[in-house]
Amino acid sequence: MSEDIAVLGVGMHPWGKWGRSFVQYGTIAARAALADAGIEWCDVDAVVGADTVRGGYPGYVAGATFARALGWQGARVTSVYAACASGAQAVGAARAQILAGLADVVLVVGADAAPKGFFAPAGGERPDDPDWLRFRVLGATNPAYFGLYARRRMALHGDTLEDFTRVKVKNAAAGALNPNARYRKAVSAEEVAASAVVADPLRLLDICATSDGAAALVLTSMDVARRHGVGDPVRIRALSTVTPTYPRAVLDLPDIATDSAAAVEPASRSFRAAIAHAAYEEAGIGPEDLSLAEVYDLSTALELEWYEDLELCGAGEGAKLLREGATTLGGRVPVNTSGGLASFGEAVPAQALAQVCELTWQLRGTAGARQVPGARVGVTANQGLFGHGSAVVVVR
Repeated sequence: MSEDIAVLGVGMHPWGKWGRSFVQYGTIAARAALADAGIEWCDVDAVVGADTVRGGYPGYVAGATFARALGWQGARVTSVYAACASGAQAVGAARAQILAGLADVVLVVGADAAPKGFFAPAGGERPDDPDWLRFRVLGATNPAYFGLYARRRMALHGDTLEDFTRVKVKNAAAGALNPNARYRKAVSAEEVAASAVVADPLRLLDICATSDGAAALVLTSMDVARRHGVGDPVRIRALSTVTPTYPRAVLDLPDIATDSAAAVEPASRSFRAAIAHAAYEEAGIGPEDLSLAEVYDLSTALELEWYEDLELCGAGEGAKLLREGATTLGGRVPVNTSGGLASFGEAVPAQALAQVCELTWQLRGTAGARQVPGARVGVTANQGLFGHGSAVVVVR
């Protein structure tokens, strides 16, 4: 088990399509987090920025960008790129500095102004880039992969279109209660079924949008939190960013081939399951200890798979868990109380931070109408390109 650090402040810029610079969004979120923490900008020792990306490649030096926007004051700067895990790895960089005694107060910021439509790779010839290759060779957009995941679940586990629809209905109901969500409207099963098919069997409302938005955290040592009068802060206890292992027997984004399992047995856990397991081990907890979870619901079908990867249920039992109401607000272990990406959309460098923001509000007991009563332990989970993924355990 590692030493805890305190989440002293959290802040967000609402998600949407605002048509402004990611710097503006990130600065607003950062100032909100500083105000929430009761920390002055001049007292921040370090800034860690989750890089804004364009087509899988870093687009801006995010740490220095936000430090400049807030006003140069000498803080050390770090910039992190890890695709959809960028925000969590930024937290990891901040935590390392705090636990090493290099900084007492660290501001972590992620923000994006995403392009309209699905993400596409940047131009140029890059045959060593698997993301570029899957577009160039296969024409396989993200929704195409989501559709493959969904069909695989239907074939292996008997999941149905109605099960996928239930995920969207659940998350939209939670998002309707969240002032930071882009889509704040409950939807019916009939509305999901009537939306256009994008990548069979998934429809438009089964797939998350691309969005603008930002999230920020003020992380401190426990001593600093106590000096600020917060004796029992929300704390980050574990952070996992493990990579996949060979052989990989399941087609995975953005890979276009799998490794043979003829000579070597597959690992006992999939990549996503390994991410969660490592976080549980570091935190000294198990899935039975969770009050709630925030997972990366790029599609409705993918959320069901996360239930199994987080060990909330057995393999193939995700849809059953959903049907029983266990993952809804008021259920045994609510998942995506924020509304998830279904309600927010993707703002890539911000979304892992937004997950930690939601857990912080929940564990503080300040989540309003979507509050999980008595929440004490939460976990985040996401997966990005190039073997990136993360899980963060947050406790109080």
